[in-house]
Amino acid sequence: MSADKKVLLVTGGSRGIGAATCRLAAKAGYSVAVNYASNEAAAKALVAEIEAAGGDAFAVKGDVGSEADIVALFEAVDRRFGRLDALVNNAGVVDVKARVDEMSLARLERMMRINVIGSFLCAREAVKRMSSKHGGQGGAIVNISSAASIHGSPGEYVDYAASKAAIDTFTLGLAREVATEGVRVNAIRPGIIDTEIHASAGQPDRVERFRDMLPMKRAGTADEVAHAVLYLLSDEASYTTGAILNVSGGR
Repeated sequence: MSADKKVLLVTGGSRGIGAATCRLAAKAGYSVAVNYASNEAAAKALVAEIEAAGGDAFAVKGDVGSEADIVALFEAVDRRFGRLDALVNNAGVVDVKARVDEMSLARLERMMRINVIGSFLCAREAVKRMSSKHGGQGGAIVNISSAASIHGSPGEYVDYAASKAAIDTFTLGLAREVATEGVRVNAIRPGIIDTEIHASAGQPDRVERFRDMLPMKRAGTADEVAHAVLYLLSDEASYTTGAILNVSGGR
């Protein structure tokens, strides 16, 4: 790795929006740390794909629902690259369709631990490395929120929507907290994106069901979200912090 090559860590980077972001970032010249929780084969296949195209990447296991895993994840990036310039807080979970009066405590705790606390802890570790207050050279964080944060997802997963609303507020607060320390913090709110997350929530037909409700009459792609992420990470967005960009086809 060249000394001036920027380093990006993408949590949940082995599939969907995370994988698309890793691919695009590698093409843009970043060295990429592809984090995964359990799908080692997918992460390693993505790394091989990036390396075959001339990029620099490595796969690193870590569950963002675990503080110990998060600390170890960042330490692994330190050992491999010796620096960190950008973080994409992409890892997250959704659960099966349910009303609030059907949700268990275990479900709610898992949702908030991974989607909210995990993003906080990853940002904590990133700020420790990027902020001028800690001797860093600056950097950028992009949090992946969701259009669910403004729609509420009634009858489906209000818990997921609430976790993403927390990410919106977290983005605004952290952005202002570190604005004078060389760190920019922004968020993307994807809408209905054609990835496997819908099937993981037991709704493989969700994209089709929602298509006609969308102003553009189609779902988005992971690549379309990734391009927005890369813009917010880039120097082209140097005066943008605390922004939440909807990538939702107008919904």
